[in-house]
Amino acid sequence: MNWLPSKLSSVLELALCAGVVGWVLYRWLKKSDDPARLISKWVITAVMVSTTWWIAAGKIASSGGGLDYGTAFVVVIACAICGVVLGITWGSNIADVLGKPLTGLFDGGDQEIVPQPFYSIAEAKRKQGKYLEAVAEIRKQLARFPGNFNGMLMLADVQAENLNDLPGAQVTIERLLVECEPSPMNMALALNRLADWHLKFGHDPDSARLALEQIIQMFPDTEQAYLAGQRIAHLMTPEMLTEKKEPHRIKVGQFQENIGLLREPANVRAPTEDPAAVASKLVEHLRDHPQDSEARERLALIYAEYYQRLDLAMGQLEELIAQPNLPPKHAVHWLNVLADLQIKNAGDTAAARAALQRVVELFPQSAAAENARNRMAHLELELRAKKKSQVVKLGSYEQNIGLRNRP
Repeated sequence: MNWLPSKLSSVLELALCAGVVGWVLYRWLKKSDDPARLISKWVITAVMVSTTWWIAAGKIASSGGGLDYGTAFVVVIACAICGVVLGITWGSNIADVLGKPLTGLFDGGDQEIVPQPFYSIAEAKRKQGKYLEAVAEIRKQLARFPGNFNGMLMLADVQAENLNDLPGAQVTIERLLVECEPSPMNMALALNRLADWHLKFGHDPDSARLALEQIIQMFPDTEQAYLAGQRIAHLMTPEMLTEKKEPHRIKVGQFQENIGLLREPANVRAPTEDPAAVASKLVEHLRDHPQDSEARERLALIYAEYYQRLDLAMGQLEELIAQPNLPPKHAVHWLNVLADLQIKNAGDTAAARAALQRVVELFPQSAAAENARNRMAHLELELRAKKKSQVVKLGSYEQNIGLRNRP
């Protein structure tokens, strides 16, 4: 009974080796471009190896287990013939294995290529003005690759821009939102494009607002939601769209005639807006759209430059910087504006340096941080450049001095 464990171990080892060999052969056959030819090579190899083994074993056995010159000659000849046949059989495969690292640099090797939709034909048809044929080509690709974002967005674009089918484009965008992968960037792009079409072709800011609000509902805590809110704050009203399409005439009043014939130059100045009135309109606008960053920044500048209220301006800028989901470039811009006001209106380099240091702390590895460090190193020079030079009033001198006769 002592032989049983050793027999079981041998059987397990044999089964394991057979399994590994079988798996390797299966993978080899699956990756082959010509499975039938590969199988025929395996058969030839098996026949040649087994025949050579049978001849060598039989010759050695007939010589009594010894290896004389005659036996060695027969074994060498049999092995040589087997090697030649196997070399001819597997020569191309060996060349492929040895040359694959070099040829793979040019043809990509045997790496499987992921299928991708092909829209160049549709684009060519669209450029030729064959819009229905372009739609057919896009639908053909979408049939093979359902839910492809680029294809569905292109289809909606052709429907809206070229076929004047805004309802159809909206249906395509709605399908896109359901069938495509819910990527915030892609979904926001599609809904922004739909808002553009509602404004451009439908002159319907309410529908555009609904499209933009959908971005906020789908991705509430993202940069895309923040940007959608900014755009909502700047949407035109239907009256403004009508005025833009058909501008009303402005009645010009009576002004100085024959201005070119006057002896003295006329003092003509461009009309300027009243900062107080502008500030009032901005405050009213921010009550309805508190997330409008452009309006709040403009109000901050009016507080600083017209009212000389740096504290109010800083409050507006800090409110902008504290907004959630703020894009980094916006935060960097407003911190630099804060530093500008500290230099220009207060002459306070320490406060300006503190504002720039916040850029470094918020985005330490960015180019904006490096720019902030460089600016901090030159704040004193910047302060000197901002200071107004003293106005020197010249005295009264003799006129026409250049026309006097020389003494």
